[in-house]
Amino acid sequence: MAALVVFAGLACFMAFAVLALLLKLAIRIVFFPLFLLKWIITGLVMVVLGPVLAMVALVLAFAFALVLAVPLLPLLALGAIVWLLVRSPRRPAVI
Repeated sequence: MAALVVFAGLACFMAFAVLALLLKLAIRIVFFPLFLLKWIITGLVMVVLGPVLAMVALVLAFAFALVLAVPLLPLLALGAIVWLLVRSPRRPAVI
């Protein structure tokens, strides 16, 4: 008996799913010109705004890199001083 109830519920769910899929397909067919217009307008807007957004992204990336690099400048200066001392071009007096 329980299997019959489960089967009936499954059949109702499948019927509802098929009807919903057919309704969705009908709506897509009816409104396809509007969807196509939306895609065209979106493409044109992205052609116009794409380079602007890319420039904003580059500026933000540069600013973020600068924010991360500025606190490390003293360590970089210390490393440069050590490197200049170690890389001395003079030969040692005693071999």
